[in-house]
Amino acid sequence: MENKMFCFQCQETVGCKGCTNGGVCGKKPRTANLQDLLVYASRGLSEVTTRLREEGTDVERAENHLVTDNLFTTITNANFDDEAIIDKIQKTVDTTKKLRSELKNQSGLTEAALWNGDGDWDEKASQVGVLVTENEDIRSLRELITYGLKGMAAYLFHAEAYGQIFPEIERFMQEALAKTRDDSLSVDDLVALTLETGKIGVDAMAALDGANTAAYGNPEITSVPIGVGKNPGILISGHDLHDLEMLLEQTQGTGVDVYTHSEMLPGHYYPAFKKYSNFVGNYGNAWWKQKEEFDTFNGPILFTSNCIVPPKDSCKDRIYTSGASGFPGCKHIPEDENGKKDFSEIIEHAKKCQPPVEIETGEIVGGFAHNQVIALADKIVDAVKSGAIKKFVVMAGCDGRMKSRSYYTEFAEALPKDAVILTAGCAKYRYNKLNLGDIGGIPRVLDAGQCNDSYSLAVIAMKLQEVFGLDDINDLPIIYNIAWYEQKAVIVLLALLSLGVKNIHLGPTLPAFLSPNVTKVLVDNFGIAGITTVEDDMKAFFA
Repeated sequence: MENKMFCFQCQETVGCKGCTNGGVCGKKPRTANLQDLLVYASRGLSEVTTRLREEGTDVERAENHLVTDNLFTTITNANFDDEAIIDKIQKTVDTTKKLRSELKNQSGLTEAALWNGDGDWDEKASQVGVLVTENEDIRSLRELITYGLKGMAAYLFHAEAYGQIFPEIERFMQEALAKTRDDSLSVDDLVALTLETGKIGVDAMAALDGANTAAYGNPEITSVPIGVGKNPGILISGHDLHDLEMLLEQTQGTGVDVYTHSEMLPGHYYPAFKKYSNFVGNYGNAWWKQKEEFDTFNGPILFTSNCIVPPKDSCKDRIYTSGASGFPGCKHIPEDENGKKDFSEIIEHAKKCQPPVEIETGEIVGGFAHNQVIALADKIVDAVKSGAIKKFVVMAGCDGRMKSRSYYTEFAEALPKDAVILTAGCAKYRYNKLNLGDIGGIPRVLDAGQCNDSYSLAVIAMKLQEVFGLDDINDLPIIYNIAWYEQKAVIVLLALLSLGVKNIHLGPTLPAFLSPNVTKVLVDNFGIAGITTVEDDMKAFFA
């Protein structure tokens, strides 16, 4: 039977092999194929921009941003809107054609760089997908790099929302994307490019960290309410703090409260947002529980990025999207030429809705990004030296729907009482509401923030290495047991590898896009491993 699509970029792909008839994420075959075509068109544009730079011609900001936006659009659970994707393909083709005409030398350009958007796009899409690369090791490395670039693009997209540009990161992304279809590159060349992708991934996460903290201050220890108020509310999901800022500004004095969902929880940790009296708290849990939680929220929901689950008909009219996200039938809120977004429609919608139904009570403590943890460094070092803290366990990454992810809750519960969890990303929802206590006033779950804040965990590790005077970061009493789901987790993994971190355990399954030989390279050179059972892993980690 012929595949209707092929996608294996996320952890939940069917049978850990690939989705062929429809995505587990909810995307239809045509959507998946159009996303393949968008990546193809972006490769062509990147090939042209790379050659323009080689010829000494500057590439305009809008043209660079187009590649970033396109890659972000194809991340798992970000955009399901075929028409929006078609518009992006057409814009990319038109831009490539314009820039190609500016080249002094057009010889040797690939088919992707020469494609003018002619022919049947559905047929074209079937010819440019993942499986076009027949050699499984070359395919594996090409996709590993591409997914790392998608994750990098997501972080760069958010950093650029503040009006900054990062030309070296943009240059690398486009150059690397073009190379993912360069048949002259060997396996060794692609392995080297994979590690370089991780290195630049660190730069991208640092850029976003710098942009966020410059705008809103350094995250600080914060107790976030998880109950509800009496006013109607707007629930904001995704990762875009700049969207959160604009929403909070526009809801002042309207009688509408703002709640965070999933990865927007860390918005509460930034000092600048604490001045908004209508910024009430966090509602719900990780992204995959949104179907049941959106019903009880009652008010409109704003998605600022991924992770969208195809909504129930009962709440579809309450869902709005912005940025790279989109879903057919849901209102998309664009930005103007100055990057501003008008949220008046969603605010007026909220006024007509009932307040949220309370589904939980209490508080969540977070805000342990690198600046806050380094401020506590003396206390932490003393706890390590006294033996009160014997191990740090990095449990960053993503959450997901698989029942096997209960492993991470059970693992957290089973940890020795002298172990502290360092986390970032929505993986924390598996254990951030457990009563795990503290060690001498240091909470046993230190939440650095969003998935991009995994950068903080690397900074913390490097600071501890410095404090303890260690030559090798791997000599620290740190265990890495990371959960993954989508492509932002891929760039985090590559970033950690580029920093020299070894012996990372990755679960609940290893990526389907890793061929046996590529997996062996990662195992042999970096000690990458999967997970087993809580009992056996406890024995292995704490022997």
